[in-house]
Amino acid sequence: MAEHTRSSIIVEAAPAEVMEVIADFARYPEWTGEVKEAEVLSTDDRGRAEQVRLLLDAGAIRDEHTLAYEWAGPHEVRWSLVRSQMLRALDGVYSLRPLDGGGRTEVTYQLTVDVKIPMLGMIKRKAEKVIIDRALDGLKKRVESGGTP
Repeated sequence: MAEHTRSSIIVEAAPAEVMEVIADFARYPEWTGEVKEAEVLSTDDRGRAEQVRLLLDAGAIRDEHTLAYEWAGPHEVRWSLVRSQMLRALDGVYSLRPLDGGGRTEVTYQLTVDVKIPMLGMIKRKAEKVIIDRALDGLKKRVESGGTP
């Protein structure tokens, strides 16, 4: 089984507000740091993204890829790699846990990356950690600012 990297952050907002920002792929370039372009390719019957094309620039990992999303209830979304030039795998999950009666949210982001080119495990883990930390920080700022850049 591939190793993964995981981190959490507390966001001063309800889980529904956090998930709304997570689900708004078109605005990812405004707050994620690594995502330069995002395009929803298909949606499910509830209007949620099923496949998304992303142009990613995360230093050691630069790639255009397509991800498939699975919405597991109101507090979790998972994704996996459909196609990529550089990556063999890109599996992740955002899990939301309501705190303080739902007024705050613990957001946990887990990510597994496997590249097609040889790369030391510690370099992959560092790249994963950078992606996760920037995404969580950007998500927190985005949600707590009311969705403004």
